[in-house]
Amino acid sequence: MSNERLDVILAAAYECFTRHGVRRTTMDDIAATAGMSRPAVYQYVRNKDDAYRRLAERLFTGSLEQARQAAATPGDLTDRLHDVLAAKLELTLKLHRESRHAAELLDTSTKLTGDLAEAYTRELTDVVAGALADAAGPRARGVADVLVALTRGLEADLTDPDLPRQRLRDGVALLVAGLTTHPGASA
Repeated sequence: MSNERLDVILAAAYECFTRHGVRRTTMDDIAATAGMSRPAVYQYVRNKDDAYRRLAERLFTGSLEQARQAAATPGDLTDRLHDVLAAKLELTLKLHRESRHAAELLDTSTKLTGDLAEAYTRELTDVVAGALADAAGPRARGVADVLVALTRGLEADLTDPDLPRQRLRDGVALLVAGLTTHPGASA
């Protein structure tokens, strides 16, 4: 099976899901947008739910790759942590910018992708904790949990996309300053 074909199908699924929402998208919509027949699409995805799940996996994987790359980039801890967490925030902002169905697409409680969202959050927290290991020591995981929770909280109100971006930058800077000011304090 061709990865190119699957890429075309998932790009079409993304376009349909962002335009119509998951519930209102049909396999006919995905096939038409992909420029393929429905039977051809079924050779790559079992159904609409499978397409949605595979698409979510790709989005999460891409965001985690960005986060890992940011964590591995040499430089200032504040900048690195910001860039790691910005990978998550920017994924959410992109969906909100591109779709009025973003809330449905991002619903982490759904049985279709809830486990993927949980795994993504866990892996992102691991990346943040790894970036914090030298500065926070044994507190790295707890501090990482706080930073990921901060980022998730900032996603609650995206009416002005620049505001959560600035608040993320400020929150990370404040936390890092606290780590360096009070290196022995418990988190």
